[in-house]
Amino acid sequence: MRSIAEIKNELNICDIDSFIAKYKNDERSGVQKLVASALRKKESYAAEQKRLDIITSYERKYQTMGIEYVAGIDEVGRGPYAGPVVTACVILPVGCRIEGINDSKKLSLKKREQLFDIINEKAVAVGVGMADNHDIDELNILQATYKAMRSAIENMAIKPRQLLVDAVTIPDIDIPQEAIIKGDAKSISIGAASIIAKVTRDRLMVEYSKQYPHYCFEKNVGYGTREHEDAIRKYGLCDIHRRSFTHKFYEQ
Repeated sequence: MRSIAEIKNELNICDIDSFIAKYKNDERSGVQKLVASALRKKESYAAEQKRLDIITSYERKYQTMGIEYVAGIDEVGRGPYAGPVVTACVILPVGCRIEGINDSKKLSLKKREQLFDIINEKAVAVGVGMADNHDIDELNILQATYKAMRSAIENMAIKPRQLLVDAVTIPDIDIPQEAIIKGDAKSISIGAASIIAKVTRDRLMVEYSKQYPHYCFEKNVGYGTREHEDAIRKYGLCDIHRRSFTHKFYEQ
């Protein structure tokens, strides 16, 4: 008779259905706990496959029309006091299903980092665009976001034939687009773009924290925490702060 430790190792490497069938009648409590764990994994996998069916529906709609290069585009960083707004545009291969892709805000740092590498590995093309704090102060955050989105599209190695955009319609582009409310949770391509943009921006803000250590950018990534506001009052604004965002509580 196999030991429970051996059976546990088997669960990690064998087919779940085969594992359940093999051990469901083993009366040892430790084995039944492993069978219950296997059942939960099976249910979780089925739920994720159902979710992937839903979030790939926008891509399939256009791909069944013969449009292969469907791109999702999203932004990160519209709200912070400091740093750029970052956008990403991602084309995934037809039929691509990457487990775990979702609105980047719903994912842990570790999961975002893992998916960032997987998306870059599997994507047909990825483009990133940025608009810095000077653009934001000059143009306003919405127009700066549009500028960054156009840059992301321009930085694609392959031009998209259809855009799926989170919530907005981008002006001054010649590519058909569909705006999807809460698109980063409803479209796998937009979700992928939100992850690329989020990880890119967070890494950039960590680098800025080394240059401007007073503001704890490595923790707040530029957002208006109490600690950040207190640092601004004490040390003033640095070169990457958005004057149009901070003037309500600090004037320089």
